[in-house]
Amino acid sequence: MASNKLLLLIIPLAPLLGAIIAGLFCRVLGNRAAHRITILGVAVSAVLSVMVAWDAFTTGTSFNESLYTWSLIGDVKLEVGFLIDRLTAIMLVVVTSVSLLVHIYTIGYMDGDPGYNRFFSYISLFTFSMLMLVMSNNFLQLFFGWEAVGLVSYLLIGFWYTRETAIYANLKAFLVNRVGDFGFLLGIGLVLAHFGTLDYAQVFAQAGSLKDATMELFPGTPWLVLTVICICLFIGAMGKSAQFPLHVWLPDSMEGPTPISALIHAATMVTAGIFMVARMSPLFELSTTALSVVMIVGAITAFFMALIAVVVYDIKRVVAYSTLSQLGYMTMALGASGYSAAIFHLFTHAFFKAALFLGAGSVIIAMHHEQDMRKMGGLRKYMPLTYLTVLIGAWANAGLPPFAGFFSKESIVEVLHHSTTPGAGIAYAAAVAGVFIGAIYSFRLVFFSFHGKERMDDHTREHLHESPWVVTLPLLTLAAMSICAGWLVGTIVHGDYFGSAIFVGADHPWIASLATDFHGVVNMMLHGFGTLPLWLAIAGVALTWYLYILRPDLPAIIRERLGAFVRVLEDKYGFDRFNDWFFAGGARSLGNGLWQRGDVKIIDGIFVNGSARCIGWLAGVARTLQTGRIYHYAFSMIIGALILVSVWRYVLPHFAGG
Repeated sequence: MASNKLLLLIIPLAPLLGAIIAGLFCRVLGNRAAHRITILGVAVSAVLSVMVAWDAFTTGTSFNESLYTWSLIGDVKLEVGFLIDRLTAIMLVVVTSVSLLVHIYTIGYMDGDPGYNRFFSYISLFTFSMLMLVMSNNFLQLFFGWEAVGLVSYLLIGFWYTRETAIYANLKAFLVNRVGDFGFLLGIGLVLAHFGTLDYAQVFAQAGSLKDATMELFPGTPWLVLTVICICLFIGAMGKSAQFPLHVWLPDSMEGPTPISALIHAATMVTAGIFMVARMSPLFELSTTALSVVMIVGAITAFFMALIAVVVYDIKRVVAYSTLSQLGYMTMALGASGYSAAIFHLFTHAFFKAALFLGAGSVIIAMHHEQDMRKMGGLRKYMPLTYLTVLIGAWANAGLPPFAGFFSKESIVEVLHHSTTPGAGIAYAAAVAGVFIGAIYSFRLVFFSFHGKERMDDHTREHLHESPWVVTLPLLTLAAMSICAGWLVGTIVHGDYFGSAIFVGADHPWIASLATDFHGVVNMMLHGFGTLPLWLAIAGVALTWYLYILRPDLPAIIRERLGAFVRVLEDKYGFDRFNDWFFAGGARSLGNGLWQRGDVKIIDGIFVNGSARCIGWLAGVARTLQTGRIYHYAFSMIIGALILVSVWRYVLPHFAGG
């Protein structure tokens, strides 16, 4: 199966075909035809992806072959090709399965929207872009998929283009990602310059020979080539996976419709950076500096973004900041060489985070697009299925057994605890503290929205009801996966599932050492009760239950007492204000300066108007000589003749003699 080129081609091309038909013929096709065509394309891709994953899992074989040569520059081939191994296989299952459920969910969420067909075209195109990224066997195709998901995310975040906030959000996402993509492109350029190829296999095969090669970024300061390459590539991951300080675009992207929030932030775009670093493990394992940078950036993101989730009231933004924190966990695991733990958390996170996003969307539908949790409360009796799925998603997100998040998060914390990579101590502390905070923000969403006093208006209360089956069916499916996906921890993390797809250096044996202590899922849960992280998660849930169920008056009092600290969190540490002042304001000031001084004064004032004034002045001087009087002209002729004779007699002999 994995070597069948035609079937492999169908996996990305089926969603692309659906996107083209729904997009180009959106004015002709009815809504039913548009969603049926795109859902069929993604369903075909999902079925084939499962078949590929099963084949890769059972046989362990991989496929690496170029399918089309786009261009030939000297000895460098620019190709389109597929690399299908177990790392690709797990990503294919995550992307296509979550995308399929989001497509089905969209039928109910976007019902009646004038851009219904266009939205289905966009999300299908988004799925194609992500599939091309994860299936690539070379840096060129990786970059194509990388940029394609960025472009389509711009279209989706700003889908409701009549809203100024949506336009601001998609422009912000686009520009911030361009910053990361600039570093990513530099990394790819350095790969081509030093390896002479863009093919993964050839680059990885040569990596060892360049282990000690250096380059000077600044005169007299040598840097390891692989360190520079890896950091540049990771800057790209910081943009796509929203890591500090390039995290600012993700919360604002909640301006897009909820289905795309789930697709972008659970299974596709934000996981692209995590996947890329895992794919580049043969390079990152040769640079301890790069691994430390990855780990520290992940630690900052995981801890500080979790704090913001505790104070925001927008139900979607709570989940968005939760996503930032969980991406930080994955990034920390990558820095600790726990690539399998990072990908496993990516795998489990896709399901429980999609359940949270789509559950929040179900609430928003019932609340007539109200997203403020202060206007909710008591929703569980009106929306029991949505409540159940959000509760399961929150339970998994908090890292409590026996749900999926416990196994993947526990694996990451254990890897960080054993790691000796510089910065591992800071990362471990951030991860442990993040478990406590994660439990608080997860169950704050549940208790504040679904329990307690009903705070909505009478009109909204009268029309509250459970969402239709096209919304609840994907939710229940994701909830089921959020429960059982973690039980694969023994196979994916502690087994040799990835094989040669991921390279771990002999001096980073943390995952291998954990595998010797793994004795099954049940024993892992029992062992968890003897560790600090699980008890911190339980303490977080208990504290949230006390604050929002037993003493609902206390959160407001605590918020008032911690006024300055809460204001810092509400201000998102001032990043948005700084960016608006320094970068946006600086760009405006530079533009105004170039306009006032460069355009108005120099170009218009000197070159355009100045040349005209100069010619006018010369013409005025010339007019004073044109008097029309014969004796003036005669006098001018005499003076001119005198000058010519003087030049002829005194000046020219001097030069001739010289």
